[in-house]
Order: sequence, then C-alpha cells, then structure tokens
Amino acid sequence: MAAKNQIKVVLMSYKYSFMREMLNKTSFISGIVFMMLNNACMVGQWIVLFTLKADFGGYGFREIILLWGFAAGTYGVAHAFFAQAFHLSDLIVNGKLDAYLVQPKNILISVITSAIIPHALGDIIFAYVACFIYSFNIKVFLLFTLLIITGGLILTSLAAILNSLSFWLKNSDIIADTGVSAVIFFATYPDGIFHGLTKWILFTIIPVGIANYIPVRSIINCDYSLILFNILACILFIAFAFIIFYRGLKRYASGNLMSARV
Repeated sequence: MAAKNQIKVVLMSYKYSFMREMLNKTSFISGIVFMMLNNACMVGQWIVLFTLKADFGGYGFREIILLWGFAAGTYGVAHAFFAQAFHLSDLIVNGKLDAYLVQPKNILISVITSAIIPHALGDIIFAYVACFIYSFNIKVFLLFTLLIITGGLILTSLAAILNSLSFWLKNSDIIADTGVSAVIFFATYPDGIFHGLTKWILFTIIPVGIANYIPVRSIINCDYSLILFNILACILFIAFAFIIFYRGLKRYASGNLMSARV
C-alpha cells in the first residue's frame, strides 16, 4: 500500500509538472524539437567520419547510431523524470529540503521527481528513432526500452550519490557536475577506442560502461547475461544512492525557509 501511494504521488507530481511546462506550448514543443535536431547534427558528424573510415573501435555506422540512441535515451529518462537529482546539492546546501521533510512519503523519491526538464523528451524521441534505424524489431524495441530505463536510473543514482556528498563536503556540486558530465561525454564514443586504465575507469569510477556500453553490446550480441548484469548494477546503484542520501540527511541543517510545494 505504501508503494502504491508513493507511485500515485510521483505520477501526480509529473502531471502537474508537465501541466506547468505546457502553459507555454511553443516553448515546450520547440525545446523538444531543437534537442532532437542537436542530436541529429552530432550524428551527422559521424556520417562524415564514416566516409573516411569503415569502423571506429569495432563499431560500424549502425552500431554508432545505437550507441547514440542509448546516450540520448539514458540522458532523456534521467532528466525528463528525475531532473532534481542533478540539483540536489543546491537544496542541501541552502536548506531547501524542509518542504519535503514534512511529507509522509519517501524523501529522496519526492525530491528527485519534483521537477522535470521538458526538452529531455526530445532525447527520448531521438533515442527511439535511432533504435528503429538500427533495427525495426519488437524484441530490440523492448530490450532497448528496458535498458534506457536502467541506464537512466544509473545516471540518476550517480547524480544523487555525488550531490549527496554536500552533506559532508563544501562545493561538492562541482564533483557532481564533473562526474555526470563525464558520463554524458564518454557515452557518445565507442568503447573500442579506449584501452587500459581509461577503459577500466569507464567501467568503474565513471559508470558509462555499465549504463551505456554494456547495453549496446548486449543488444548487438543478443547477450542476456549482460542485460541481467545491467539490471543488477542498476539495483545496486539505486540502493547505494538511498544509503548515502539518508546517512547524509542526519547531518542536514534546515534553512528555516517558509515555502511549500505547489
């Protein structure tokens, strides 16, 4: 029953967030369209590169399109539905969590779902276009959907973990921004071009390998063991995010702000 009520609260939060954003429909739609065009322009650069070389790091053009689909999809899921996880540090440092502490719901979930970035929907749409270019196949579609969700949750969890360091460290938002930006940056490059220590870092400290490279490989090779590994890694990241946040919450100092969520 508690989980059911939490889901209802989250869905209601999404509903009113989208309603607020759609008050200006022109801005809402143009933001989505321009995000799709931005991704398309970046893929256009790869089209030029493939006229010079047949593959990059073992990736052909279809594989690069799939990689970009995952990069856009994980970013889109994380920012369209869990945008506040990327600004959690500001809420902690400036004592703005008060409005969430008085609610009889899970605090971390309530915080990270309290805001959306509408143009991130353009990334999700682009991701599915890329998926269909790679393969117009129902199995690929379902696996792709599952894996951009897990990838988005891993990226969200990483943002929550790094931003939660603000409970202990000053200016940890710099660490969080750097970590998240690194994942987004490397997600658009094939893992085959990285070697040695760099590749090890991309699969551990910067989990772009888990969030993006493994899903790409699992679909290309139809490897269900990699899919299972991705799901388990996602669960671990989520659990770690909750542990870090709630341990840090014990150190939280209220900002005594007279505010309420609307």
